[in-house]
Amino acid sequence: MKTLAARLFFISLTANLKNKLKTKDMDVIILCGGLGKRLRKVINDRPKPMAAINKRPFLDILIAYLRNFGFRYFILSIGYKAENIKEYYNKKKTLNIRFSEEKTPLGTGGAFKMAQAFIRSNSFLVMNGDSFCNVNLNKFLKFHIQKNALASIVLVKDRQNKDCGRVKVLSSNQIAFFKEKTESTNDSLVNVGIYMFKKDIFSLMPKDKKFSLEYDFFPKITKERFLGYLTNSILLDIGTPEGLKRANLYFKHFKR
Repeated sequence: MKTLAARLFFISLTANLKNKLKTKDMDVIILCGGLGKRLRKVINDRPKPMAAINKRPFLDILIAYLRNFGFRYFILSIGYKAENIKEYYNKKKTLNIRFSEEKTPLGTGGAFKMAQAFIRSNSFLVMNGDSFCNVNLNKFLKFHIQKNALASIVLVKDRQNKDCGRVKVLSSNQIAFFKEKTESTNDSLVNVGIYMFKKDIFSLMPKDKKFSLEYDFFPKITKERFLGYLTNSILLDIGTPEGLKRANLYFKHFKR
């Protein structure tokens, strides 16, 4: 039989799930500032997230996908060709969008840290602006809350994608190992670039203005409540001409 303390914890947790952490109240940071060098042979007039997927900007697809799960507040972390994104989304009056603009490249960590000034919610979602994984974000949020995670990361089984971080997870979902762009092993998992954080995460970040989440930060917080959420969904990365072609084919038939 459950102890009184355990029952009270369960009641508190359930209330938190129902009343406090709802996607409509949470901020989403989309990292859009990458230089996109590998894609420039086919697209050189816009940043990667604005690459056309069946005549529609990839970033539009990401935002529509997020809105389907109830998210309404978006922070676009922009850098390279920032005006392209600002001009397009300033016309979207029905969307609640704020811009966090880096004037010089700060890396994924530096860009994320800079966006802190725009975050209002105690827990928030972060995702890369050049990749897509059809994961159920409501289930991911529930996982993050129930596990009381400081940071949660979506993972897929290794599909020989050499452009992603390799991760090992314990049976408790705790991240045991994180290494960006290293050789895969039989039990390694892949970082898809979708994260859930509590605001406390910023207290652990380097003081440097420029750093990488994947190289400089994630490998150093494996002793914290840094948990992995496994999905069987497909990971698409539009960072190469080949990846862009795959995304165009995928979204012709995509349904959430």
